[in-house]
Formats: sequence, structure tokens, C-alpha cells
Amino acid sequence: MSARDTTGGLTPTGTISSTTDRRRVAVATVVGTTVEWYDFFIYAQAAGLVFATLFFGPLNEEYPGLAQIISFVTVGISFLFRPLGAFLAGHFGDKIGRRPMLVLTLILMGAATTLVGFLPTYAQIGVAAPILLILLRVLQGISAGGEWGGAVLMAVEHAPKQRRGLFGAMPQIGVPIGLLLASGVNAIMAAIAPGDAFIEWGWRVPFFLSIVLIIVGYWVRRRVEESPVFEEIAERKEQVNVPVAKLFARFTPLVFLAALVFVGDNAVGYMTTGGYIQGYATNPEGPLGFERGPVLWAVAASSVSWLVATFAAGVLSDRIGRRNTFIFGWIVQGIFVVTLFPLVNSGSLGLLTLGLVLLGIGLGFTYGAQSSWYAELFPASVRYSGVSIAYAIGSILGGAFAPTIAQWIQTSTGDSTNVMWYLLIVTAVSLVATLLLRDRKGIDLSPSNEAEQERGIYIWEKV
Repeated sequence: MSARDTTGGLTPTGTISSTTDRRRVAVATVVGTTVEWYDFFIYAQAAGLVFATLFFGPLNEEYPGLAQIISFVTVGISFLFRPLGAFLAGHFGDKIGRRPMLVLTLILMGAATTLVGFLPTYAQIGVAAPILLILLRVLQGISAGGEWGGAVLMAVEHAPKQRRGLFGAMPQIGVPIGLLLASGVNAIMAAIAPGDAFIEWGWRVPFFLSIVLIIVGYWVRRRVEESPVFEEIAERKEQVNVPVAKLFARFTPLVFLAALVFVGDNAVGYMTTGGYIQGYATNPEGPLGFERGPVLWAVAASSVSWLVATFAAGVLSDRIGRRNTFIFGWIVQGIFVVTLFPLVNSGSLGLLTLGLVLLGIGLGFTYGAQSSWYAELFPASVRYSGVSIAYAIGSILGGAFAPTIAQWIQTSTGDSTNVMWYLLIVTAVSLVATLLLRDRKGIDLSPSNEAEQERGIYIWEKV
């Protein structure tokens, strides 16, 4: 039997969740995802700005430009290990709870990020330097693969059903905030340590700052109550022994369609979060040759538009549905993908900033409703595994090697217009996947409603 909460609504599980509890969860998910993605993005930005020189420089001696391509490959390698993090966190998150996994993934990400700041370069220890760099990036990938699913479920499963889009947008906005922090800190360091000083030591400081952020994130997440949906699952003793096995035995098409929904946003987003635009715009031998600082501030500005649009998409999805919000988002994103490179290649910092800010709007409207839609698509007993693995696979197919692919296209053809066509194709793929899934806004998420949760997922099914 459902119980009334202090807001006058009905909780989906029978567990009373007060307004104060919900606000605490919202703050914790924003802070936690911000810390996780700050760590993830400062690596990607460093890959675009300095890692090619510091860790892979000798590759340019025989093949000019190869060092930068390999530097971006290390960004993508971590995505290959996201499914491992998703499998582990999903398995234990569906068995022992969402909260413990959130704390563990936060600590793992912070430790790996901080250690990157201490790494010696290729000039100091030779080939061991890039090997250690890649190993630490792998640990970041495992952490990122497990973190997102837990964060979104904590937010959505605590939310009243009529406001799941709003609450689900909370962990989503942590991503652009993380990009804002990463870009801002790197821009400040580029001003404090300009030129060679940034390459010698300035790039390390943002990695060291992760220690402070991890302490704050750990304190906030430890204060959050467990998800009421998982508490009901535990109370009923309905945890599945091997959630991943059940997931793929019964919901394999859903996993891959949900992954394809994420492909377009992730690939386009990694033009900035993966460091491609930063490297392209600041390359002294490229067509633009801008200073690092102004370009990083332009990326920071784009993260603000991304943040606002992400929040707006979550709110909008509570009114018009998750699917309709995504369809609108893919159209907007496609338009701003077309305008991106003409504005970037104009040679004007102002127009470059405008291009990135507009792109951020498209990214927000294809990201804000993802948490709530994913949570409503997967049944309760495999929900953590489902959302985490779908997100991880989407990351591999979308953003993992998007900067590498873009760099290869640019190097091979010398024309950024071809990068635009690549981004339009992945946007179209996600639009098609969106059209194949039903909207499930407001469905009861509790384990007692699992039979209904397993029906009516695809448009070809009878409801």
C-alpha cells in the first residue's frame, strides 16, 4: 500500500520520502556527478592540450600528427572498460544497494585522477609513462561506467512520479558543471602558467585539486538515504542472484536501443568534452592557432548553455514526455551541428564561442530527460544493471573514439565539413532509436509493478 509523503503526493514504493530527503538526494547527485565528470574531463582536455607532447611526442618523428591521434585514443580506451564498471556496479547495485556503489566509484575516480597529476613524462621514464597513463585512464573508465547508473536511480527513484524528469535532470547537470569546472580551472592555470610553464607543470594542478573535490563529494554522498525502490526490493527479498544474466536473457533489444539513444549526444558532446575542439582550435600548426585560455573559456561558456538546456529538458519531459523531448532535441542538435564548424572556422573567438554555446543547447535537450526515461524503461529488479550497461555501451559506440575519428577525418581530408557529416549521421541514428521506444512517463517504478514494467517497451508491442 502506498504512503503519502509530506508534499501530498504518493511515493511509488510505499516508503515515505520527505521533501528534505529529496532535496538532499538532489544535491548529492549533482555534487557527486560534478566531481566524477570534472575528473573525467580534465583528462580529456589535457589529452587535447598537452599529452601528445608529454607522453607520445616521439611518435611524431616518423608520422606527423600521430601523437595527437594516439593521445585521443587514450581518451577512448577508458570507454572500453565502462561496461566492466557497469557490470560490477549494476550487479552489486541491484543486490546490495545504490548508495554503497556511489561512494566506491567516487573514491576510485578520485584516486586515479590524482595519480595522473603525479606521473612522470616520457622524457623522464620513457615508455613506462604512457603505459601508466593508460592504466590510470582505465580505472577512470571503470569508475565512470558504474557511477552514472547509481546516481540517476537515486535521483529518479526518490522522486514523485510527476517530477521524475526534474529530479532526473539533477545528476545530468553535474556533467556540464564538471565541464565548466574543468575548463575554468584549466583556463586559470593557462593564465597563471602560460606557454611552456603550462606544459611543464601547470597542467598538473587541476589533477591535484581532485583531492579536495573527492572529500566534499564523499561527505555529501554518505549523508544520503538508500533508494526507496531498492529498500522495498530488499524488504521483499526479491534481489536477483545474477541481475545481468536476467537483463540480457529478457531485455537485450532494450539494452541496445537505449544505448543507441545515447550515441548521438555522446559523440557530439565529445567534440568538446573529449578535447577535439580544444586541440583543433589551439594547434599552432592548424588553421586557427588560438591561445589556450580563450578557447577554454569558450568551452566553459558552452557548458553553461548545456547546463541550462539539460535542466530545461528534464522539466519539459515532465510535461510533454521523455520521447517527445528527445525528438525535439535531436532536431535542435542537428541544426547546431551544421552551424558548428562554419562558426569555429571563422577565425573569430566570438563566433567560435557562439558555435559552442549553440551546440550546448542541442546537447542539453538530448541529455536532460535521459535519466528519467532510462529508469522508466527498465524493470526494478534489473534497473541498475540496465541503465548502467546501456549507458556504457552507448558511450563506446558514441563518444569513446569520437575525438579520434574526428581527428582522423580532419587529418585525412583536411576538411572539417566531413566531421560535420559524421556528427549528423550519429544524431540520425539516435533519432531512429528514439522513435522505436515508447514513452513511459509516470509508470510505477516499484518492484510490485514489475509485470507492467516488462510490457509495452517497444512501439511494435501491443499495450
